[in-house]
Amino acid sequence: KCNFSIYFLLEVERKIRANDREYNLSFKYATNSIKTSKYNPFTFLPLNLFEQFQRIANAYFLFLLILQVIPAISSLSWFTTVVPLVLVLSVTAAKDAIDDIVSTHIHSLFIFLSFFPLLRGDDLGDIIKLENNQFVTADLLLLSSSEPLNLVYIETAELDGETNLKVKQALTVTGDMGENLEALAEFNGEVCCEPPNNRLDRFTGTLTFNSQKYSLDNERVLLRGCTLRNTDWCFGLVLFAGNKFRQMCGVCSGIFGLLALMCIILAVGNGIWENHAGSKFKAFLPREENTVFSAFLTFWSYIIILNTVVPISLYVSMEVIRLGNSYYINWDRTMYHAGSDTPAEARTTTLNEELGQIKYIFSDKTGTLTQNIMTFNKCSINGKSYGDVIDHYSGQSLEITEEMTPVDFSFNRLADPKFLFYDHSLVEGVKLELPDVHAFFRLLALCHTVMAEEKREGDLVYQAQSPDEGALVTAARNFGFVFRSRSPETVTIEEMGIQRTYELLAILDFNNVRKRMSVIVRNPEGKLSLYCKGADTIIYERLHPSCSEVMKVTTEHLNEFAGEGLRTLVLAYKDLDEEYFSEWKQRHHESSVALEDREEKLEKLYEEIEKDMMLIGATAVEDKLQDGVTQTLEQLAKAEIKIWVLTGDKQETAENIGYSCNLLREEMNEVFVVAANSPEEVRQELRDARLKMCPDTEQDKFLIPEIILGNTPKVVQDENVNGEYGLVINGHSLAFALESNMELEFLRTACICKTVICCRVTPLQKAQVVELVKKYKKAVTLAIGDGANDVSMIKAAHIGVGISGQEGMQAVLSSDFSFAQFRFLQRLLLVHGRWSYLRMCKFLRYFFYKNFTFTFVHFWYAFFCGFSAQTVYDEGYITLYNLVYTALPVLGMSLFDQDVNAGWSLEYPQLYVPGQLSQYFSKRAFMMCALHSWYSSLVLFFVPYAAIYDTARDNGKDGTDYQSFALITETCLTVTVCVQLGLDLSYWTVVNHLFVWGSLGMFFILTFTMYTDGLYRLRPSSFAFIGTARNCLNQPNVWLTVALTAILCVLPVVVYRFLSSQISPTINEKVCQMKEPAPRPRRTRLTRRSTRRSGYAFSHAHGYGDLMTSGRYLRRNALTCSTGLIPTGRSPGFKPTGRSAGYSPVGREQNPKQKVEPTSLQVFRAVKDSFF
Repeated sequence: KCNFSIYFLLEVERKIRANDREYNLSFKYATNSIKTSKYNPFTFLPLNLFEQFQRIANAYFLFLLILQVIPAISSLSWFTTVVPLVLVLSVTAAKDAIDDIVSTHIHSLFIFLSFFPLLRGDDLGDIIKLENNQFVTADLLLLSSSEPLNLVYIETAELDGETNLKVKQALTVTGDMGENLEALAEFNGEVCCEPPNNRLDRFTGTLTFNSQKYSLDNERVLLRGCTLRNTDWCFGLVLFAGNKFRQMCGVCSGIFGLLALMCIILAVGNGIWENHAGSKFKAFLPREENTVFSAFLTFWSYIIILNTVVPISLYVSMEVIRLGNSYYINWDRTMYHAGSDTPAEARTTTLNEELGQIKYIFSDKTGTLTQNIMTFNKCSINGKSYGDVIDHYSGQSLEITEEMTPVDFSFNRLADPKFLFYDHSLVEGVKLELPDVHAFFRLLALCHTVMAEEKREGDLVYQAQSPDEGALVTAARNFGFVFRSRSPETVTIEEMGIQRTYELLAILDFNNVRKRMSVIVRNPEGKLSLYCKGADTIIYERLHPSCSEVMKVTTEHLNEFAGEGLRTLVLAYKDLDEEYFSEWKQRHHESSVALEDREEKLEKLYEEIEKDMMLIGATAVEDKLQDGVTQTLEQLAKAEIKIWVLTGDKQETAENIGYSCNLLREEMNEVFVVAANSPEEVRQELRDARLKMCPDTEQDKFLIPEIILGNTPKVVQDENVNGEYGLVINGHSLAFALESNMELEFLRTACICKTVICCRVTPLQKAQVVELVKKYKKAVTLAIGDGANDVSMIKAAHIGVGISGQEGMQAVLSSDFSFAQFRFLQRLLLVHGRWSYLRMCKFLRYFFYKNFTFTFVHFWYAFFCGFSAQTVYDEGYITLYNLVYTALPVLGMSLFDQDVNAGWSLEYPQLYVPGQLSQYFSKRAFMMCALHSWYSSLVLFFVPYAAIYDTARDNGKDGTDYQSFALITETCLTVTVCVQLGLDLSYWTVVNHLFVWGSLGMFFILTFTMYTDGLYRLRPSSFAFIGTARNCLNQPNVWLTVALTAILCVLPVVVYRFLSSQISPTINEKVCQMKEPAPRPRRTRLTRRSTRRSGYAFSHAHGYGDLMTSGRYLRRNALTCSTGLIPTGRSPGFKPTGRSAGYSPVGREQNPKQKVEPTSLQVFRAVKDSFF
């Protein structure tokens, strides 16, 4: 239900009175009021500046500006700090304003579309009207609807990921109001119910109306987030409302310690110098008699001069780089999905580089890995397998291709033209009226809970709670056994053109324990039969001993089907004695109305009648994976990324998908299954699995103390293991495993495994698993999903990815990145993520290098100027160094650099591993950068110093002066940092050339301009270096000094890189040395033999059979059935080849080359087991 605050946790019960706002507001319950904007025109400037100065760097430079207005401290003009600070604040403010405007527009549009159905408002107790296909904006008590018996049909994809339709029904006392607005306005019923909570599967409350009290349960409530379907209108009473938010925070680290250390050293040096040599300079400088106070002032003076060690432009440059890399994702055409017209979208600009460091991926299954499309592929009937394509000459199975001729169903006017099957022998068996084949499809047409609607004659619309059932009923329809309609007492089908009505006597409903469902029917001739379908292990236990031979053959077929990752189902039947059934039905009725132990009594009756059944055969349905899922998972695994699948599906279904996409493989050493029912058993199974993988592991040596962003100082270290293992754990066991006294045992065992699949998990458990890994592993996590049930997981991970699929937009709106297909994830990580991380690391290394080098030169100069806080550069150069001379080249590198192109990044996923290990920017890399800067600053100071010491110009005048030395040092520094950037660049573009050479040209143009006579006359104090450029830069020895300095600065880097590439080359260097990437191995279709059989995934909710037989589900009377078959003999063009029937519950075309019209079967919805 709606999110709740601490206030709600203290709430014991909630009371709501219809149409009485004053009464409801007295309780101060939350409403749906949402503020989508952070600023308005009046508050933008003060609020934005307040937020910006909360950044330590901005506050630091504001503090510097205050220091610079103190004459006794500052030796620099105020504009050297004001200009960069104002520029940074302006750029950041503009970005924040744009983000707020765009965010407000998007959220306002979404909220408008969501809240449009409100009739009165969104306060508790209001009565609102919803219309078909509209979004439920708050938890509602259903009052009335347009459908018979006050039913409504809702889709809960936004809540639990299930796209099937569910049925809700209003109380009769409220349903009688219908759409009478006067009656609704006068309705004054009072609801007393439980407070808001996160349980989606239950609701407890009462309605008091006209002095009568009525019980309320989950069947009377429409939850916020679901969508009204196939219902013209309904009215509801608002029970719960509220908003939700996501808070993200970042932590930045500084290097102020280095700055303080240097300033302290120089301040101490000033004190010593004042004591020993200060008296000699009284004629030139006023001397402070108190040397301690002089050192104190010098400390703050050097705080100002050396401020570039913490560059203010670093932050705005990082924002520009992140923004640019985000646009690359948005503009990537290869991540555009034409089918849904959906491009990839970077919804945040702050996490691009983290995409290059992912170690754990947590993925949903349905709609994320799969397409929500079921296809009827194969079947086994009385020991004979159908569906394979058989070569006429070799007798071997062939792979199905689009060029093969499918079965011609034109003899059946009611057939679905999108249904594809290639085994002509099966349709021939139907036409030849083989008894077993007819019994097979008759069972599929009768044993289900599908609802049929015929809007016009021959136009059938099926509503299936289970996508598997939809595929199977559609298969029976095409093979001549067409389900036409049902009533509470009958099921009408057409068998080879002949309409037959079966009396429906009982539905033995499905639940997670039974794993089967049965129907008991009487055919028109009066014969009683039980038809049953379910998981093979369950059905086999209830077969008649005479079926042993057929069961062996069918088991072989099931193994083959499971080896291909298909979802299997076994079919059986039993003829019943009339006298026995009458007696059994009486006992069934007595048990169904019992007040105590009703479920247990019914289960015993079901077990009694569902025995000694006769085996008919088995079906094999494929839950189609999305395109490219298997290849994507293989690539991510090669990149040392661990995949955890967190799904609400049952264990068998989750395992099937795991094997289908090669997350689980028969070649693995072992796949551990944890399905215990007590904490002790779960702990033991986890420990046994871990000890089997790592027999020599020690209990207490797996934790290493380390603080990560303020989290617990314990990190679970990685444990090496020989071989590959998988882990499957169900939701019940996971609940125990996530307890505080067992979470480390679970984490250790799971992290050793190559693949982890958690099934039957709740949205809360998904988030808890992600939080557990974040808490104890030094790794970056990513969560990807497509439904509202994945939102908590997406928010819990470091990076959230939403797939805009069949389950709404909640996942996308809560994500950091979004796209339409799972396969785009490999490009997002291996290309964009790796490039972003590499570019950001290069940017940081180079940025610190150029600024440290710039600053350290000041440090060395202090020892030659009496620690007087005199600058070695002129003020104009200090102001423009980071803003003009070195800004664009590093931005060009950070936006366009590539060590390898996109194709090689995908070809060699191992290139991704250094990012996981933080090899490109770590403490070691930072220290190497600082050491290189220290060395370069020494060269940049002492080489020019020695070069001009006691020298003369060509005209004989003295060449040793402060201004000439400053200009030569500036020139050497500018050229050196550009040469260093050229060495760091791996991919030169026109833009890089323009930025590098343009920046060098700009340096010389501005230098000659600022050192001219005209500017000196305008402002002598700011442009004191008059004529220095033209007098100094025309000397050959100056240019020799510049070249020598640049060579000496980069020489250690060149030598180090050469030696390392020869002795221990990195994966990047190895790939770059290749002339062309190795061709990918050609994929062949593998047939995997397995002893593991996939279990059929029933998806309809327990108790749905009762709804079938009660008549409450009926919406409209079915049209008169008509014959849809044309009697014919053997189908022309008969070929003994096989496979497959496509069934799309979401309306996607299965074979674009088949020029057929879409059918009403597109309304089928694909779903998982109803977990809640």
